[in-house]
Amino acid sequence: MDIKKMFHSGISFEEFVNMDEDSYKEKTLEVFNSIDFSGEFVERVKSIDKNVKILICAEIWCPDCMINVPVVEKMRNMNNKIEISIVSREGNEEFFKKFNNGEKVRIPTFIFYDEEFNLLGTFIERPRIVKEVYRTDNQTTIIVTMRKYRKGEYTEETLKDILNTLKY
Repeated sequence: MDIKKMFHSGISFEEFVNMDEDSYKEKTLEVFNSIDFSGEFVERVKSIDKNVKILICAEIWCPDCMINVPVVEKMRNMNNKIEISIVSREGNEEFFKKFNNGEKVRIPTFIFYDEEFNLLGTFIERPRIVKEVYRTDNQTTIIVTMRKYRKGEYTEETLKDILNTLKY
C-alpha cells in the first residue's frame, strides 16, 4: 500500500481509544491523563518546528500500545506540527515487517515522516531503557522495571527516545 494512502486511512487517538468500551480504553486514558512531562521535555516538544507525521501500527488490546500511544497523543496536543494516524497490524504486516527486521511486527511501531513522507526514524514497542533491562537477564530487575513500565512510569523515556529520533 502507498504510504500516503495508508497514513490517510488511519484513525485518530480518540477513535483508537473508542474501539474498546472497557478496561483497554480505561487503561489507555489512565496513562494519557497521568502523563506529566517535565518542563525540559515540554519545551523540546514545542520546539519541533517542522511538520512530523507519525504512522502508528497499534492495537487497543496491546499493553505496550496502551502505554506508548498516549505519549504521541500528548505530543500532538502540545504541538500542532505533529500529526498522527493509527492503523491496525492486521492487514498491514508486510508493510511494517521491514521496520521490524523482517520479523513479526511488534506493536506499537511508530514510523516518523516529514511533510513529504521522507522517513525520519522509528520507535518499536518499548523505550530503549526497558529493552536494556531485558538484556541484563536479571529477573528481579526485569520484574520491577516491567511493573513500573506497565503503570506508565516510563512514558517520559518513550518521549525522550522519540525526540532523540527526531533530533529535537
